[in-house]
Amino acid sequence: MADPNGFLKHRRAEAAKRPVDDRLGDWAEVYEAIEQPARDEQVRTQAARCMDCGIPFCHSGSAGCPLGNLIPEWNDLVRRGDWEQASERLHATNNFPEFTGRLCPAPCEAACVLSISHDSGGAVAIKRVEQAIADVAWESGTVETLPSGISTGKKVAVVGSGPAGLAAAQQLTRAGHEVTVFERDDRLGGLLRYGIPEFKMEKKVLDRRLAQLRAEGTRFITNCEVGVDLPVEKLRAEFDAIVLAVGALRGRDTPETPGRQLRGVHLAMEHLVPANKFCEGDGPTPIDAAGKNVVIIGGGDTGADCLGTAHRQGAVRVYQLDQYPQPPTVRDDERSPWPTWPWVLRSYAAHEEGGDRLFAVAVESFVDDGSGQVKAVRLRKVRVERDASGRRRVVPRSEEVEEIPCDLALLAIGFEGVEHMRLLDDLGLALTPRGTLSCGTDWQTSSPGVFVCGDAHRGASLVVWAIAEGRSVANAVDTYLTGASDLPAPVHPTAIPLSVV
Repeated sequence: MADPNGFLKHRRAEAAKRPVDDRLGDWAEVYEAIEQPARDEQVRTQAARCMDCGIPFCHSGSAGCPLGNLIPEWNDLVRRGDWEQASERLHATNNFPEFTGRLCPAPCEAACVLSISHDSGGAVAIKRVEQAIADVAWESGTVETLPSGISTGKKVAVVGSGPAGLAAAQQLTRAGHEVTVFERDDRLGGLLRYGIPEFKMEKKVLDRRLAQLRAEGTRFITNCEVGVDLPVEKLRAEFDAIVLAVGALRGRDTPETPGRQLRGVHLAMEHLVPANKFCEGDGPTPIDAAGKNVVIIGGGDTGADCLGTAHRQGAVRVYQLDQYPQPPTVRDDERSPWPTWPWVLRSYAAHEEGGDRLFAVAVESFVDDGSGQVKAVRLRKVRVERDASGRRRVVPRSEEVEEIPCDLALLAIGFEGVEHMRLLDDLGLALTPRGTLSCGTDWQTSSPGVFVCGDAHRGASLVVWAIAEGRSVANAVDTYLTGASDLPAPVHPTAIPLSVV
């Protein structure tokens, strides 16, 4: 059994990162490469801090991991050095632990019992353990190809190859269905490919998992926009069920801000996508931060991705703006009590590399240099309020205006929902007021035989929720096609994280 005193013997320790100067000289992942024996010993020590709680909130679907990862089980297996069995238990609930281990913000750690008290030494480093289990499994060759031993004779089309679509495809292929994944981009992976920078997850990590899916029998078609290159009528004629995993890629914009039309003002994805294509060998990016003063509007994950990308492109100076006041560095139990997701200041590897973070400010206008190119940004100090209906309002706190130099402005202020596309029109589907696609309790939309999962259903969310919804929709599709299913369904379509309202 787990050592109930492990957390008293060892304090939480993050994986070591490479020196900043080294990181900024390439696009490789930020973490230091260390010899496997040393890495394994460090991770075993971290896993030993898990107490195997009587009620493990870490894999609670509402407070912790929506996948229901069996975290105390594989923590103890790692502690004992049984990496192969730990991989088996991890893969039992998560198709892609090497993705979540690198990219998930780890709600499991926020819900860890050791997060209750600041005196515990910190939550168990669950995310670090998870990534190590997955990496060891790949290194040792224990990741198995699991083709189905049966064929149902049913065909399923999955539209979109992000984490939700890939999870659904793998589950349905293993259940014996003939699955084809359609991707409109030239390469597979969705935001995993072109949204996540290389320094957060090298694309060889994605490619080796895609090779496993291919070996199991999943078919992939790229450069195909369903509804345009492939008519919906033909799709319906060829497939028994359709899964929409098209994401929520419609970026939030601020067209009302004076100067928004100036050259040099872009949505964040207009910067990140070509930067990722550059790393794939597709040539120089048309939106380059080299030698420029960069202003990133938005304080979240996407903003941090733009920050790290701008650093590596050679920006002169980078500012990251946030409308909200600077959060505390430790959990405020009044505002976000355990085990809810805490409101705290989140600093990523990109923030260690440089840049200025400005809080409680908003852009009043973008300044023209006289030729239609942005040269500066004017800022006002603001506060965010809620009106009687709960709608958010940004209110100036003073008349003072600050001007900062800006040659490149990047809007990383979130996503409004699913992009408008012919596919939805031809299927007779309308977006909800939140910009998403609704479904019933069986994940089926109002169009018979058409299912939805991931960000297209939930709105822009976490990779772990995308995988959970992909696994759950696979159960629903399998049931629809065969009458019953043994596939796991970790989340319900109406599931939401535990929060304070």
